[in-house]
Amino acid sequence: MEAKIQKAIDFKLEGHRCYKEKKIREAIGKYHRALLQLKGIHVVDGTTGSEVNLLNQAATKLTEEQRRAVESTEIECYDSLTACLLQSELVNYERVKEYCLKVLGHQQDHFKAMYRAGIAFYHLGDYECALRYLRDAKCREPTGNVNVKKWEMSIAYHAKVIRNALKIKLKCIYRHNINIL
Repeated sequence: MEAKIQKAIDFKLEGHRCYKEKKIREAIGKYHRALLQLKGIHVVDGTTGSEVNLLNQAATKLTEEQRRAVESTEIECYDSLTACLLQSELVNYERVKEYCLKVLGHQQDHFKAMYRAGIAFYHLGDYECALRYLRDAKCREPTGNVNVKKWEMSIAYHAKVIRNALKIKLKCIYRHNINIL
């Protein structure tokens, strides 16, 4: 088990190196391989499930130090994957959202995961949820991150435009139904 954890850490570090060298696709592959190593612990441990549940299911077999190494490696890999995915030519915002939520499942106050989740929800068209994540991120970043403010303003604007469009549409439907009667 120790060897798998170390191999996962090594893949994660290779991913970091690739990311710094702007080899985004290669970095994504390394982070995925690191997560596969951690998932492999399920097979050794005789349990099944997603990597998010890894710590709960294999806790009896892992030492505290191993548990911390698995958790931090998993969090770093998912966090780094979201950074990579957001730099891809064709961004898979559904996947970004999924990975951000996995990070937030471990660390509820993770600024970058909140910020990136807000961006993902924005691009998926869920403006209310995007605003919620960005406002939470803003509360956790005391320096007042300019990007968070920019996204928050843009999303608030889009949400308002959509609400107004829905109001107009409902009025038209309502008027049309009254004219029919």
